[in-house]
Amino acid sequence: MKNVMKIGGYDAVITYDPDIDMFRGEFIGLNGGADFYANDIAGLHREGELSLNAFMDECARRGVEPRKKFSGKFMLRVDPEIHEAATVAAAARGESLNQWVASAIREAAHA
Repeated sequence: MKNVMKIGGYDAVITYDPDIDMFRGEFIGLNGGADFYANDIAGLHREGELSLNAFMDECARRGVEPRKKFSGKFMLRVDPEIHEAATVAAAARGESLNQWVASAIREAAHA
């Protein structure tokens, strides 16, 4: 995946912040916010590990599960025309709309 770095088994999305001329990393899938900044890749790894360790220590101190739980359900809103087109595409493949959307998301997420 583009702009995603794995640190300590957790995914962090990396962006560039032009206001401070640094890269910013933000961990995804945690029960709270954990971000970090650096000027280069080595710095992102180093600062990411420090940020993640501080987050994990705080979770342990509070007795909180660090990883967010996902139910597998979410609401999706699209234009009616897209809804109709997706329904037709799903039917053409002999799938339910849910199966078709899940396949499309799976393919996009692993691209």
